[in-house]
Amino acid sequence: MKSFIKKVALKNYKSIAECDVALPPLCFLIGKNGAGKSNFMDALRLVSDALNTSLDHALRDRSGINEVRRRSPGHPTHFSIRLDISLLNGDCGYYEFRVGSQKRGFEVQLEECRIGSASALEDIFHYRVESGQVRSSSIEKPPAAKNDRLYLVNLSGFDEFRPLYDSLSRMGFYNLNPDVIRNEQPPDPGLVLKRDGSNLASVLERIKRNAPDAMKIEEFLSKVVPGIKGVSSRNVLSKETLEFRQNTKGSADPWRFLAVNMSDGTLRTLGILVALFQGSSMYDNPTPLIGIEEPESALHPGAAGVLRDALFFASRHTQVLVTSHSPDLLDDKQITADSILAVSGDEGVTAISPIDEASRSAIHDGLYTAGELLRTNQLEPANQQGSHIQSHLFME
Repeated sequence: MKSFIKKVALKNYKSIAECDVALPPLCFLIGKNGAGKSNFMDALRLVSDALNTSLDHALRDRSGINEVRRRSPGHPTHFSIRLDISLLNGDCGYYEFRVGSQKRGFEVQLEECRIGSASALEDIFHYRVESGQVRSSSIEKPPAAKNDRLYLVNLSGFDEFRPLYDSLSRMGFYNLNPDVIRNEQPPDPGLVLKRDGSNLASVLERIKRNAPDAMKIEEFLSKVVPGIKGVSSRNVLSKETLEFRQNTKGSADPWRFLAVNMSDGTLRTLGILVALFQGSSMYDNPTPLIGIEEPESALHPGAAGVLRDALFFASRHTQVLVTSHSPDLLDDKQITADSILAVSGDEGVTAISPIDEASRSAIHDGLYTAGELLRTNQLEPANQQGSHIQSHLFME
């Protein structure tokens, strides 16, 4: 599996002053609590949110642009995001924008996109928008732009830009809430799992109906929760819930338990597996990137190996980004140094980069696993490389 997002460059996003990092198909963001792992993930989520709703809504959901742009003595008035992308249809390119603070809100100061065949320069589709004005475009008569909206939404009706829009808007980011999963849920189309898992029953039903790999969800779940024989969606009047089938001592057949009777760990595990396996390109709505925050939370350390196997399996068909500070999850020689981004925070400033050379050599030579190095606080960022970001959107 190749990466959907090959590189991410950020500037002035929350605690991140500047970073420019490559993302492998399976990427572990490793760092202490409060280092800034979630801020990196949130920058990608903002792109998806802004395309699915609006940039205004995405910023208000984060308490406004003043809570998004980095706070520092230099008082930066903008933030920038650039994504280098490889699409399933073989096209590649980049998408980037810069949003600046205004007295009465914000403005998309610059937005630029170039996408197309890597082997045919004449097939490159592009546009550049400055403060609501279309400066250049491969579309002969491009639609009008507005300075408070991302222009890619306007171009989503054109075949040239639709695959990019669909891929970015279908990214999924998860901080699953067992209490929400446990509650009865209103029916939902089930196309993409919601961030907290509030439509898990609908998404599971769609996967089991359409996906060849659906049995893998129950297979991995049964390894984490012994005795689980299956799980499915069940209608309860006008709502839906989850029904688990589990072996019970003294009974010849599995008993049935609704979600309200299941543990936090069981529900979180199911949510993680559904998030991962909704992403297969064999499904009707492929999810090109899945981001999960601390998937090991509420799980017994002994389940880390099963969770790790599920992450590896899912990364065959969708890009997976994970935040973690669990040595158990990384305790495997299959996890290479290239799979890890180290995150550290110093006086409120986040540094994100590949791990330092000494740790890379130790993992490469098989002296230690990444988990063993993490237990001894040896996974640290190498020197920051943000200064070589090549984009006018990132200029002051």
